Amino acid sequence: MTLDRIRLSDFRNHRDSALDGTRHFNLLTGDNGAGKTNVLEAISLLAPGRGLRRAALAEIAAQAGSGGFTVSAELSATPDSEPSRLGTGIAPERPGRRIVRINGAGASGVALAEWLGVFWLTPAMDRLFTDGASARRRFLDRLVLALSPAHAGHAARYEGALRERNRLLGGPSEPDSAWLDAIEAQMADAGAGLNAGRAMMVARLDAALRQAPPSAFARPELALAAGGPAEQNALADALAASRPRDRAAGRSLIGPHRDDLIVTMAAKNQPAAACSTGEQKAMLIANTLAHSELADAEGKERPRLLLLDEVAAHLDPLRRAALFERLAAGRAQVWMTGTEPAPFADITGDMAHWTVAHGRVAEA
Repeated sequence: MTLDRIRLSDFRNHRDSALDGTRHFNLLTGDNGAGKTNVLEAISLLAPGRGLRRAALAEIAAQAGSGGFTVSAELSATPDSEPSRLGTGIAPERPGRRIVRINGAGASGVALAEWLGVFWLTPAMDRLFTDGASARRRFLDRLVLALSPAHAGHAARYEGALRERNRLLGGPSEPDSAWLDAIEAQMADAGAGLNAGRAMMVARLDAALRQAPPSAFARPELALAAGGPAEQNALADALAASRPRDRAAGRSLIGPHRDDLIVTMAAKNQPAAACSTGEQKAMLIANTLAHSELADAEGKERPRLLLLDEVAAHLDPLRRAALFERLAAGRAQVWMTGTEPAPFADITGDMAHWTVAHGRVAEA
């Protein structure tokens, strides 16, 4: 299945842009600030979550527009089959509420995970290993979600219960213990699902990286530092026991929201945070390629997208060729951006190419 007939209306600097005739590789070229990454961001919103920029919905709408925006696309198995239609956006009168439609019917953002697996690399993610643990948790959850749609539901339920527990713990009066029991039971149930998905992904991905043949990209070793007990009953007990300490802090100090992804460069046995920028970039790419190949090995029909923003800009010709070769062997539909087409000359035979200028998209 491929994503095609993509439409952006009043999305950042795109008043009305259309992309048709997509292929395995899809390239957007143009000057800096033309709106290339905006297209990738729009596509990333066809999955659960806040997209590759994590922007507030109201910030995405075009400044001179109505105050709303829409993104829509079609998923087709074959040229002759009836496509499935996905759409999302906001209405001007309710700029903080995301609207999702699947085949014309209203749906939740979580439901999008059943239709598409989306993963991305952006220049901002080059800081992943030196940023706080929350950025690495989001990275790990996106890896899990691309293979396991149920992960989105576990995350949404856990975050909702966590917010409610923090609200009660931070209140002026002693919270009702029975109400806390109920909330912590929800956290433990959803948290166990989160823990299982994260642990599974780290173990499988680390094993795949260890077994992979030598590569042009530095190999990372992965481990999960748990923020609390993994098992449901043990997590519920730990949350109950931690109430006095958490109330003093005004927030929950244990649980999956405290997990961290530990990354080490295998060749040097050195923490990723202490590696050079180039080595960190190489490990991100190695991780992304191994994850995509892991998804291919599962053979699931749910289509997958890889959004690679300026990924080839700082790669030498050898590593760029290695990247394209492995992407070409995979089943994920690949979207890339660049300021010029020359670095992508090796894949023009299976590539759709658009130019972007001032928020307008045109076939190259």
